[in-house]
Amino acid sequence: MLDRDPLMKVLTYLVLIAGVAIIALPVWVTFVASTQTLEQVLAAPMSLLPGDRFLANYAEVLAAGAGNSGAPVARMLGNSLLMAMVIAVGKIAISLLSAFALIYFRFPFKKLAFWMIFVTLMLPVEVRIMPTYEVMSNLGLIDTYTGLTLPLIASATATFLFRQFFMTVPDEMAEAAKIDGAGPMRFFFHILVPLSRTNVAALFVILFVYGWNQYLWPLLVTTQESMYPVVIGIKRMISGGDAATEWHLVMATAMLAMLPPVAVVVLMQKWFVKGLVDSDK
Repeated sequence: MLDRDPLMKVLTYLVLIAGVAIIALPVWVTFVASTQTLEQVLAAPMSLLPGDRFLANYAEVLAAGAGNSGAPVARMLGNSLLMAMVIAVGKIAISLLSAFALIYFRFPFKKLAFWMIFVTLMLPVEVRIMPTYEVMSNLGLIDTYTGLTLPLIASATATFLFRQFFMTVPDEMAEAAKIDGAGPMRFFFHILVPLSRTNVAALFVILFVYGWNQYLWPLLVTTQESMYPVVIGIKRMISGGDAATEWHLVMATAMLAMLPPVAVVVLMQKWFVKGLVDSDK
């Protein structure tokens, strides 16, 4: 058996260690740079040992920002967190209700409605970004949290996944709920939503990271620094021309930007894996 071959076991561990090193080394360099002064970062070669500016650098970017971005990183982190949460929760809520309607209600052109939703998979925000921007501009939603999140809270993928899950729920369950006097929304909230919790958890992790990493749409719809998410803030901190980039502060901001999505993945790892591999879904 391959799993009992000592040579294969050693090779497996070597590959895993190499993979971890490739992923972890850039993160370690970023962290080390965030604890040093600008002169230490620009030194050749840069030391790979942490410096003594950890608290000072992080306090500076959280309170005042750096480079071309005058907005505090704490404000940008808050913008990103709000944006990611609204996008994730909005996509899940709309997708649950859409899938519920497609499975448990009869209405004209139901199949056409489903395929129209499914076809939008071929029309991501990047394809329809100019008309979407024009709509947001006409509605006066530039530089607003509504403008940042509203165009991104519908998800054909999540609707399709919930639809497929609802199709596996026995019809007898809906009939029993109807006999007991439960209305459609009571059946939805008290039976379907609890049954979907592992799927919801898995999708929440994916959609939170998706919302946190948004760059192109916030770049177009925001003009005030106070509305920037942290991803745009990092790009603004990198100076152009003759201005010197404060790389130690940029790296500190990058480390702070990693923390929320990493925390979500770590805290919800069990539910995330269960939602992807659970045989009962």
